[in-house]
Amino acid sequence: MRAVVCHQQQLQLTDVPDPVPGPGQVLLKVLRSGICGSDLHARVHGDATADMAGEVGYDHFMRSTSSVVMGHEFVGEVVSYGPRTHGRWKPGTRVVALPLLETVDGLHMTGLSEHAPGGYAEQILVSEAVAFEVPDGVDVEHAATTEPLAVAWHAVRKGQVGRKDVAVVVGCGPIGLAVILMLKASGVRTVVASDFSAGRRALAERCGADVVVDPAVESPWDRFESDKRYLTSAPDFMDLGLSTMKKLRAVPFLPWPRVFQAAEKLGALPTGPVVFECVGVPGILEQIITAAPLQSRIVVVGVCMEPDTFRPSMAINKEVELRFAFCYDPAEFHATLQMIADGKVDPSPLITGTVGLDEIADAFGWLADPEQHAKILVDPSR
Repeated sequence: MRAVVCHQQQLQLTDVPDPVPGPGQVLLKVLRSGICGSDLHARVHGDATADMAGEVGYDHFMRSTSSVVMGHEFVGEVVSYGPRTHGRWKPGTRVVALPLLETVDGLHMTGLSEHAPGGYAEQILVSEAVAFEVPDGVDVEHAATTEPLAVAWHAVRKGQVGRKDVAVVVGCGPIGLAVILMLKASGVRTVVASDFSAGRRALAERCGADVVVDPAVESPWDRFESDKRYLTSAPDFMDLGLSTMKKLRAVPFLPWPRVFQAAEKLGALPTGPVVFECVGVPGILEQIITAAPLQSRIVVVGVCMEPDTFRPSMAINKEVELRFAFCYDPAEFHATLQMIADGKVDPSPLITGTVGLDEIADAFGWLADPEQHAKILVDPSR
C-alpha cells in the first residue's frame, strides 16, 4: 500500500507492506487523517521527545533515525479482523479509535512509533477495544477531528471551568481553537482568545470566542481590571479580607467563621479566571503568571519542547494554580465523538484544507504559517 514515511525529518511517499491484523486488532481503510501540531513537533524534535518518553518508561517513541508512518488522528472503514476479536462491526462501518495499538511487543503509540504505523497511509491497524463506531450522519471530516477535540475536552475538564467563569485561551493554533470549541460546548459564557495572527483570531471568532484580542495592541488581562470578581493586585486582596471582617464583626453575635465556611462551599469567595496556555514556547508561562489575576488556574496544553523558567515566588504570591494536560481517557474520547454527533460542537472552523498523500510534505510547510491554515486533513484516496 501507499504510505508517507518520516525518516531523518523527511517525509516521503512510498510503498510499504500491507498491514495484517493481529490478535485484538482491526484493519481499517483510512478515510481521513489529521495533521497534528504534535506531528510537526515529533518530526523535528523526535529525539528529545523520545528521551523524555523513555524517562516515563516508553522506549519506542519515534527518533530521527526511525522510519515511521505518522498520523494519530483518523477515521476509517472496517476491512477485516484479526484473531481474538469480537467482530463488532460489519465491513464498511466507519470507526474512530484511540491511537494506541496493542501488539505482541506491548502497547504502542499509533503514528508515533515504528511498531504502530499511523494514518498517513491507505490502511491502518487499531485495537478493537478502543475503537468506536461513528454515528450515522456524522460528516467524515468532522469524525476525523475526534482525537484533537478529545485532547481539548480533557484540558477543559482539567480546568474545572464553571459556566460563569471567564476562560482565557492564549494561542489560537489548532489546539487553542479546539479548546475554544469545547469551552463553548460545555456552556462557558465568556471566552477570551488571544493571538498575534489575524487569521487565527478570525478562526477563534468562528469557534465561538466572545472576546478576541490582538496582544500586540491590547492585553487580554485588561478586561479584569474592572471586573470586581477578580483581584489584580495584592493590596486589593488584603483589603478584601480586612473590609469583609469589618462588615461581619459589625453584626453582633454573627458566627463569622461559619459564614466564611459557607461562602467557600458556595463558591462565593474570590477566585481567578481559568487560563489555557496553548502556545508552547519558552517564556509564555512566566508572562501569564505575571500578568494574570490573582488565584488564576492555568492549564498548560501547549507543548514546549525546550527548557523553560518562571518565578515560583510570583506564582506563590498570587496563589496561581498550575495544571498540565496531556491527552484523554477512553470515556472522554467517546464523549467527544457523541458531542460531534449531537451537534454540540461543530469542528468545521478547524478544518482549513484537505490534501492527498503526495501533498503531506507540502502541508507540513503550510502549517508553519498561521495565516494559511489551522487543521489540514489527509484523504489517501486523492
